[in-house]
Amino acid sequence: MKMNRTKIVCTIGPRTANAISLRQLVEAGMSVARLNGSHADLDWHARTVRLLHEVAPGVPVLLDIPGRKIRTADLAHEPDFAAGAVVVLTTDPAHDGRDKVPVNSDTLHDDLRAGDTIFADDGTLRFVVSRIDGRDIYCRAETAGRLRSRKGINVPHVKLQSQLVTARDRQMIEFARANGIDFVGISFVDSAAHIAAIHELIGAGWPRIVAKIENQGGLDRVEEIVEATDAVMIDRGDLAVETNLESLSLFQKRIIVAAREHGRPVIVATEMLHTMITNPFPTKAEISDITNAVLDGCAAIMLSGETAIGDHPVEAVSVMHRVATVTEDFVQSELDTIPERVRGSVPQAVGDAIAMICRTLPVTRIVAITKSGYAARMIAARRPRQPILAVSNDEYAARSFNLYAGTEGIFVDVEFPQTSTDHIIKCLEKLWQRGKLTEEDLVLVTAVGYPRSGNRMNLLQTHHMCDLITTLGWRR
Repeated sequence: MKMNRTKIVCTIGPRTANAISLRQLVEAGMSVARLNGSHADLDWHARTVRLLHEVAPGVPVLLDIPGRKIRTADLAHEPDFAAGAVVVLTTDPAHDGRDKVPVNSDTLHDDLRAGDTIFADDGTLRFVVSRIDGRDIYCRAETAGRLRSRKGINVPHVKLQSQLVTARDRQMIEFARANGIDFVGISFVDSAAHIAAIHELIGAGWPRIVAKIENQGGLDRVEEIVEATDAVMIDRGDLAVETNLESLSLFQKRIIVAAREHGRPVIVATEMLHTMITNPFPTKAEISDITNAVLDGCAAIMLSGETAIGDHPVEAVSVMHRVATVTEDFVQSELDTIPERVRGSVPQAVGDAIAMICRTLPVTRIVAITKSGYAARMIAARRPRQPILAVSNDEYAARSFNLYAGTEGIFVDVEFPQTSTDHIIKCLEKLWQRGKLTEEDLVLVTAVGYPRSGNRMNLLQTHHMCDLITTLGWRR
């Protein structure tokens, strides 16, 4: 398994939901496996999760749940239409697409008015509402195309009636808890209250929340969202349609800056290597897109159709890994010459100190001993050159750390006491015994010493591993 500083999220679909393909994706650089809850049924997802846990046990699983996103239904007939044709959308689920195309919203007909613009399939199809008749929405197609099953429907600048948490959300979160899912992606998050409602539904423990920012409401409240969530995804497909395409790259930069200020990992998604769904080679524009996402400071970059249904899934991951690696080397050379800015809190100051020490001393590994992952997040946000080994005695937590930039999550069966720091040496011994550390390593360790409320990262140590091994008489 390749260790990427910038993590690669791969969507698993019909093309890759088998043991051989999954092993190939891991070898090529997959860091996180994503399942799209808008496609397939829960039985398929359950089988795929079991396969992932068997084939790639250290790879965290992200389940993207539909949430409040409006989509077309599963259509027996997917209608083709010309520009200027009349297309009828309906909230009546009894139709199959032949005469009317049903959508998964009970209220869309009440929310729309004549003259409103509707986009479908990430903005590639555009319609204008001509009239509303009961539950039927009569539209004039402004583009030719085909309206396919389970494709997104966007109505920018129209206030839609929707619950923060849908019945489908509840069903899929219960599924995630029952099947050992590490992250759930929540669509169209536009407030901290939305995150709080999901947290209440999840309760204590897992999965963790990935807030998808994909509309103007999410942009307007990006600061409160990133502070409330565990991670962020920039869904550029919906975001471009819901706001404006011209500002998309600027929005991406703005979201990443806000998330990094709070130490939250950011996933950049949508069409990063879209041409590789059918083509074995990327375009130069796609290479530039990956490069700029890494330069912006994202923690992860995501493949969707490229690995779910594409003809070249392994090649797509390999291309993304190579481009990210080259860009990371450039970023690191720049970071090495820029002094860290002064911050106020103890954890922030410790994080800044770690970055400075790593540029000053020949540190080879950073070990963050952490229950929740806070220390790992704060260090990863500073993009050190050295690999981060994030150690936890919570197996779920350890696996989730693999989303953080430059970080490998490692589970250890060691008690973390509140009245001593003896567990630090025990963790280092475990890492050495597993081959994660060697005799040649100079290790920088951060942990919580005698923790109290608000005291989440307050200890730094350096260790020459050869000295510890000799002095303490460790044996493998």
